[in-house]
Amino acid sequence: MQNDNHGAAHVEKDVTQLATEVKEAITHGGDIETAVRNLTLKAMHSNGLDTESLKQIAMAVMKGVQEGAQQKVTHAAEQSQAAQSQITQAVSGLDAAFAQLAGASKLALEEAAGKAKQFSDNELTKTQADLKDLENVFLDTLKHAATAAQGLLAETLKDLLAHAQHNGTAVGAQLKDTLAVFAHQIASTGRAQFEAGVKLTQTTADLLYKISTGVLSGITNQDDRKNK
Repeated sequence: MQNDNHGAAHVEKDVTQLATEVKEAITHGGDIETAVRNLTLKAMHSNGLDTESLKQIAMAVMKGVQEGAQQKVTHAAEQSQAAQSQITQAVSGLDAAFAQLAGASKLALEEAAGKAKQFSDNELTKTQADLKDLENVFLDTLKHAATAAQGLLAETLKDLLAHAQHNGTAVGAQLKDTLAVFAHQIASTGRAQFEAGVKLTQTTADLLYKISTGVLSGITNQDDRKNK
């Protein structure tokens, strides 16, 4: 998935800001899962949906999570417990954002088909390939963060990683449906495709932005997954 509206310097500035915003969300408390999810979705809208951009976004989120939680784990036990809960919520928010990216791609494809429009074969194939990497990007980022952290932070992140690997993720569950739709669309369309006026990635990014700003209530059926 490619969105080249921004240069590398702009992306670097945005992901640095994302890390700061996530850190502030952890510090202020409240509904951290929703805050992290929305911040992640907005970053996706701004910086692109290609695999490399998504890696940078996920790493920035985890950087903000660790910095925000670090202060609390060095104080009283009550604060350490609160930090553990906030880290869990933040990771769930990142997972939910990735799941909604997969869900938005599916919806964009279905809406185009409903209007008798088709995206280019090259874009469908590229997007499908990037989507297949999506869960690995999430898990690899979590693994990297757990390895780089120390003490209670590392322990909490390793537990979350083990749980995700054993029980699955929201993004992994959503990808099953999304990739099935992509496979069907690619198989059922012939060489006579024409490219829709709006790019699949741009349509997807716009849907994500609408979710993050409250215009849409959500896309996937995986948001209410329990026992993360």
